[in-house]
Amino acid sequence: MKWSKLGKIFDPTEHALPNNCIEFAQSPQTLIMNDRVRVYFSTRVRDSIGKYLSHVAFVDFDKNMRNIIGTANHTVIELGELGCFDEHGIFPINVVRDGDRVLAYTTGWNRKVSVSADASIGLAISRDNGLTFQKYGKGPVLSASLNEPFLIGDAFVALYEGLYHMWYIYGTRWKKFTETDPPDRVYKIAHATSDDGVNWQREGRQIIADKLNADECQALPTVFQRDGTYHMYFCYRQAHGFRKQSGKAYRIGYAYSNDLINWERNDSMAGIDVAEYGWDSQMQCYPHTFQLNEKVYMLYNGNEFGRSGFGLAVLDES
Repeated sequence: MKWSKLGKIFDPTEHALPNNCIEFAQSPQTLIMNDRVRVYFSTRVRDSIGKYLSHVAFVDFDKNMRNIIGTANHTVIELGELGCFDEHGIFPINVVRDGDRVLAYTTGWNRKVSVSADASIGLAISRDNGLTFQKYGKGPVLSASLNEPFLIGDAFVALYEGLYHMWYIYGTRWKKFTETDPPDRVYKIAHATSDDGVNWQREGRQIIADKLNADECQALPTVFQRDGTYHMYFCYRQAHGFRKQSGKAYRIGYAYSNDLINWERNDSMAGIDVAEYGWDSQMQCYPHTFQLNEKVYMLYNGNEFGRSGFGLAVLDES
């Protein structure tokens, strides 16, 4: 696998975004349309007490992924009500075309006291081709369970042979690495299936082997099929020190499978890495792969978790 970088293609600070958001365009996710490619992302605004809220917005590109047609000027999906799992934000959102509907699998998060946040996966449905989404219910479709006690999120859903597959993350523990720093989270990638996209059966196991150590954090899987093989990209980092030390920050990992169940990790085959300098020189995170015009593309975020936007790469077919 070899990716050619096409550079950063969207900077949120250069556009007027809904809900007064002025920075971050995290976890870009595509909806392919007849005349454009809609890219959803999570952006942020400060609330009345100075803490972040995460909102969903989108930008429309033409079919060559270089020219911006427009951006959302309205609320795409409302945040949750008081006490709901998505009260304080939605990050990320994954969209799937399903007949005349567009399904959105959201990661709703809410603030906690002993630790910073918790998360669950929700479902929202659009019947206006992705302009707006209405929640399937006030609660999540996948949340904490006996063996997955917290931080359920980062859903990526695909339909293969009539069965919905979801790859997602689940928290395994919160851990204090120093006496003075707040606890850090550890999370891994898992898999679930569904007949209807609402009720999910979990495998109940970590499916991607650790590379760094047992405290490795794995996030935002994305899967595509090519030449009879399923390819997964995701990002991974150290659990502690990742915000200040580039060597501990997110990098993009890779695994492959022949059956969607068993995955072989080999990051040396990923074909993409941080740059020597510039917007993605300190980290690469939140990859999203999609196929368009017989090519495979990857959207991803760079430094500071996508504060300044996202970039694009294309898979080299040679």
